[in-house]
Amino acid sequence: MRIASAIAAGGLVLGAAACGEAPDDDNNAGGSGDKKYSACMVTDVGGIDDKSFNTSAWKGLEEAKKANDNIDIKYVASKAEADYEVNLTGYVNQKCDFILAVGGLMSDATKKIAEANPNQQFGIVDANPGTANIYPMQFDTAQAAFQAGYLAAGMSKSGKVGTYGGLPIPPVTIFMDGFADGVAHYNKTKSKNVQVLGWDKATQKGSFTNDFAKQDEGKKVSDALVAQGADIVMPVAGGAGLGTTAAAKASGGKYSVVWVDVDGCESTPDCAALLTTVVKNIPDAVKDAVLKAAGGEKLAATPGFVGNLANNGVSIAPYHDFDSKVPADLKAEVEKIKADIAAGTITVTSKAQPTK
Repeated sequence: MRIASAIAAGGLVLGAAACGEAPDDDNNAGGSGDKKYSACMVTDVGGIDDKSFNTSAWKGLEEAKKANDNIDIKYVASKAEADYEVNLTGYVNQKCDFILAVGGLMSDATKKIAEANPNQQFGIVDANPGTANIYPMQFDTAQAAFQAGYLAAGMSKSGKVGTYGGLPIPPVTIFMDGFADGVAHYNKTKSKNVQVLGWDKATQKGSFTNDFAKQDEGKKVSDALVAQGADIVMPVAGGAGLGTTAAAKASGGKYSVVWVDVDGCESTPDCAALLTTVVKNIPDAVKDAVLKAAGGEKLAATPGFVGNLANNGVSIAPYHDFDSKVPADLKAEVEKIKADIAAGTITVTSKAQPTK
């Protein structure tokens, strides 16, 4: 989960163009000569190549541009949380048509700048500031994480699985809640007692790196969970989780990982250690929003967009290297859970679920 760390390092961004914009060599290819529609993205501190959250949002902008070559795209990377307002204001001053904020911790800054510029269209991923000119894109990842928890419980040989987060904030803990409930559902269905280490849904207490970038912190937390017996770990900590995937890959099969946000077999070098990924379909949500806005459609802040299993806003990724290792009956049960959740037969709850 790529959201700004509360302990972000780095200096302030002094201007909206001060932190590199993505190269965009084909901006004018096939253009119609009309005024370009500009979609401008502000990343959080993880940067554009975090293999997770920011990467997903940028992919959505790239897909929108492919679909409509009259759309121009660019981004600015925040080095610290203090940069959010500066970067958002910079894009207002550049007269960007659509300004996208990436990450739940950008909510307050985006709300402030949006209220000061009521005619400017904003979008935000993983928050709903409740402001008329901010289009919220949120995801009920607890639903897909429930599937992953059930899967992990079914695959665990030690009877212990683990999870940890970057910070105890809703876009992180929603994954952990769903994962824990999926394990509990497995235990109830199978009369088993698989334990979840690193998170207690009832108390909302657990293990955190307090950082979304430092891989050594991720490794440190997951090492502790593995030492307690966990043989499958789900990090919800953005780039910090790469410390876990690398260590799992190096462990020679001692333990495996459930990744989050973007299919880890497409976004990390550690596919061999990944059981699956709890996918948040940020690219499609961003693409659809920008295409609608560029086409002249008013983006309604209410209800905005909430991705779930039924609308393919969240999912679990293919099993990739684990495909032959996951029993057919377990695969079928995980698929049945998807159908039951989508149909409302199974209800997944979390204090962190998106509100419309």
